[in-house]
Amino acid sequence: MPFVKVVKSKAYFKRYQVQFRRRREGKTDYHRRKKLTTQDKNKYNSPKYRLVVRITNTDVVCQVAYAKIAGDVILAAAYAHELPRYGLAVGLTNYSACYCTGLLLARRLLKKIGLENRYKGKVEADGKLFLPVRQKRQRGRRPFTALLDVGLARTTTGARIFAAMKGAVDGGIRVPHSPDRFRGYDKKKKEYSADAARGFIFGEHISSYMKELKEKEPEKYKKRFSRYIKHKVTPERLEEVLKKVHAAIRKNPQHVPRVNKKAGHKSKRRGKLTLGQRKHRVQQKLAALSATKKKGTKKTVAK
Repeated sequence: MPFVKVVKSKAYFKRYQVQFRRRREGKTDYHRRKKLTTQDKNKYNSPKYRLVVRITNTDVVCQVAYAKIAGDVILAAAYAHELPRYGLAVGLTNYSACYCTGLLLARRLLKKIGLENRYKGKVEADGKLFLPVRQKRQRGRRPFTALLDVGLARTTTGARIFAAMKGAVDGGIRVPHSPDRFRGYDKKKKEYSADAARGFIFGEHISSYMKELKEKEPEKYKKRFSRYIKHKVTPERLEEVLKKVHAAIRKNPQHVPRVNKKAGHKSKRRGKLTLGQRKHRVQQKLAALSATKKKGTKKTVAK
């Protein structure tokens, strides 16, 4: 094969187009974003809603957003760091906590748009497949529909992203999906087990590991589950705690703004000095410095 010399001419550089900033930073998949945000022209400027789920090392972020030319507009948001207010103080990024965060977002959003009584979702989480629909004889508003936006996360079977989606669906938001990415789905048999899914929603995998570690390695158990012990969350009580959290979220999903402790606190920063004040300040510093030097010389002479 003959050697081909790659020549980047002036024409190449004139036509070169730099990628979008968030593409260069590896933050946004624009191919997927275009599909999620581009609306049909016959929808008459109606927004296309997205259920945005992002999981960090310490938090779970769930938002319902839609795109405008100026940028995305957040319709409602829920975070895992809000869950301690509902009774869940530990394990804020596990599968069960992701489900709770999705549930909180759904109930908060539906309350905001006035659909909380019309679409209650699944009041008791049993792991069974569910999708909010309007009945044939039922008139009025359709269920709120959104598309799942996972960003750059891997969509593997059993990922926590789908736990948040399951929580949002059980909370009353219609998110089109199939069960083959939920915990409890068997790839070989191609069957979905609602009982297995319910176990993960209520943290049975965590409680079984806690029991095993407590029996075999008590020291390691105390170290790994120190916060659980501190908040008196035993393996036997975990399911009960999560049920209470679900009930508390449904009772009052309203966002409580964070209280600013520094409200009313006046800054001690002084105003900008004038030129004369700055010169006078320099003279004072020089005078103080010369005075300390004189004191030092007197002490040496006395010795």
